[in-house]
Amino acid sequence: MDNLEKIGFSAWFQNELDADKAAAHDIARVIAVHKDRYIITNGRGDMFAELSGNLLYTTDSATELPTTGDWVYADFYDDDTHAIIHSVMPRKTLLKRKAAGKLIDFQLIAANIDVALIMQSANDNFNLRRLERYLVMVNESGITPIILLSKCDLISQDEIDSIKHDILNVAPQVTILAFSSLTGDHLEVIRNTLLQGYTYCLLGSSGVGKTTLLNNILGNQQFKTQEVSKKQSKGKHTTTSRELIQLENGAMLIDTPGMRELGNMSVDTGIDETFSDIIELAQNCKFSDCSHTNEKGCAILAAIKAGKLSQQRYENYMKIKKESEFNEMSYVEKRKKDKDFGRMVKSVLKSKNR
Repeated sequence: MDNLEKIGFSAWFQNELDADKAAAHDIARVIAVHKDRYIITNGRGDMFAELSGNLLYTTDSATELPTTGDWVYADFYDDDTHAIIHSVMPRKTLLKRKAAGKLIDFQLIAANIDVALIMQSANDNFNLRRLERYLVMVNESGITPIILLSKCDLISQDEIDSIKHDILNVAPQVTILAFSSLTGDHLEVIRNTLLQGYTYCLLGSSGVGKTTLLNNILGNQQFKTQEVSKKQSKGKHTTTSRELIQLENGAMLIDTPGMRELGNMSVDTGIDETFSDIIELAQNCKFSDCSHTNEKGCAILAAIKAGKLSQQRYENYMKIKKESEFNEMSYVEKRKKDKDFGRMVKSVLKSKNR
């Protein structure tokens, strides 16, 4: 069990162990997912793994399949060079978003994350509204957020302070770390933030410098980076999969692909926590079913008029809330259709076997 503790198997997971499954299988952690192939570790070595037929064909949703960071019950073969995954252990946290495009389904990002490092570049690409979307996703998952401001060598200290002020206005309790991978300023602060036994996840849009930061933390060019576009001041998307890496000090870090699209669904808790100021204002609305759009006596609209709430923050709140409600409704309808179709198939097969 010592080897597992070194890769994050805390008392929480120990309490969630299924005694029968633990007796029949070994315990391992998923460190990478490549389509239908997995790489897992038991703390002593890494190996390729695939899903058992039972796990693959009895799951109703993609959220039930393993993702990077998951703990699984597995059997090892051929001197621990190959494994079969039989089931997924309960998750402490799960980072997910709406699948990109028109597909109404969840896309898993990573599981069992303790802290999400949300990276935004401090140059012209900084976007407070996008940051709010990341905070909704992270807060919904019960994960602690830390904001990383990259490329701080491109702007003045006054501009950095202004960005920090804007962030603290929307997330008063959040930790903000400003740094530069080019000059090395404050990289040591980030390294010291990553603690042994904890699992961290790097989140951010393409080009904010996640892979460069990761290489700096590791002290080598283990991961490929591409040059920044001179026209748009944006780096090219580099990371294509999610991989859990153990640092020298025992902390674990997952780099994720840049997200061009960040759709949220089923994020009531995340919205309430991220927009707690707006939720608090809503308690003072004249009508309990206030839509916060045109009603007289709406405390939110009054706060905007009085300059106590920014129009942009209000609009982002309304947009994310409507998107989440629409996606959730569509997802429920999709699941119902999938289940109805599954029942029909089972009924047809049952009739044929008679």
